[in-house]
Amino acid sequence: MTQLNYINKPVFDHGAIEQISEVLGGIGIKKPLICTDPELVQLGMLDQLRNLISNEFTPIIFDQTPANPTQEAVEKALEIYMAEGCDGIIGFGGGSSIDLGKAVSILATHEGTILDYSVNEGGVEKISETAPLLAIPTTSGTGSEVSSGSVIIMNDGRKLILASAHLIPDAAICDPDLTLGLPPTMTAGAGMDAFTHCVEAVLSPTIDPPAEAVGLDGIERIYRGENLIKAVKDGTNKEARWNMMMAATEGAMAFTKGLGAVHSMSHACGAKQELKLHHGTLNGVILPTIIRFNKAHVGDKYERIARSMGLPESSDLAEIIENLNSEIGLPKNLGEMNIVEDMIPELSQHSVVDVCSFTNPVIPTLEDYEKLFVEAIG
Repeated sequence: MTQLNYINKPVFDHGAIEQISEVLGGIGIKKPLICTDPELVQLGMLDQLRNLISNEFTPIIFDQTPANPTQEAVEKALEIYMAEGCDGIIGFGGGSSIDLGKAVSILATHEGTILDYSVNEGGVEKISETAPLLAIPTTSGTGSEVSSGSVIIMNDGRKLILASAHLIPDAAICDPDLTLGLPPTMTAGAGMDAFTHCVEAVLSPTIDPPAEAVGLDGIERIYRGENLIKAVKDGTNKEARWNMMMAATEGAMAFTKGLGAVHSMSHACGAKQELKLHHGTLNGVILPTIIRFNKAHVGDKYERIARSMGLPESSDLAEIIENLNSEIGLPKNLGEMNIVEDMIPELSQHSVVDVCSFTNPVIPTLEDYEKLFVEAIG
């Protein structure tokens, strides 16, 4: 069994989920609210989890996490948490369930609405000690199990970031076996989420060599090791699933440096709830456009990324990533995801104030974003 000595020391390996009772006891949770989604209920994974929790614990369920977590869903989950007298949270699922659990952990211990604690509203300094949280990812993408952030669509339509060291889960269980049944399209989208995290973290101008090295290792696992392609083509490949979950966790470790314009654009598109767009898929589709935009502002970082990918330093990374997207079945452009030119003014306005813009190698202007969306729509 592997334990990563990083902040919350995730328990990481095949079969790690069997330690759930021990981990819950270690962080003092007796009556957890399990935040999960309807799909995991239908797949029987929630029942499997509950069967592993010993009788000394009394789990309560919130199973209505939307694909992109909303303020409304957070408030519904909080109602259950308070009514049942819960003393902690388990985020069980993809990044959406874990992010929703983080938001609930704030409101369980703070006054006001979740909007008050967003970065845009000066929320970083307002967040103090939160309710205990155990994160159990069932996809290999967001790395929310080790990150200090959460992304929530607010009632006013904005998709905003919550960020605080207090949002790093108190514990995490990373069991690649939980991803073995993930379908190819979800595997591909989640994998490109992890890849984009690693790439944007490396490109961020923030100085943090250890985080950058972790990001480069994640890139190597995903691309040079062909683990993303292997996991998409054969979801039962346990070695590929292990490496993809490790790369996803590394992506979040790396983006302590910050992210970039890919995420700003992705957050804007993801805020359009009627389209129900997958965050990781958006990142993968948008990434080549931003690779081209950043090229003159990154020094030798593209060469270093190419080396990690096992490619010649002179490789056209944007083209390489487009070919990877095609091989794993992602859409060719945002137009194929029903993003149209009429949306560009609204999307650009959202992107230019998104906090991820400010750690892009060059900060895009409103006019830049308008041009970038035109290119990404195709």
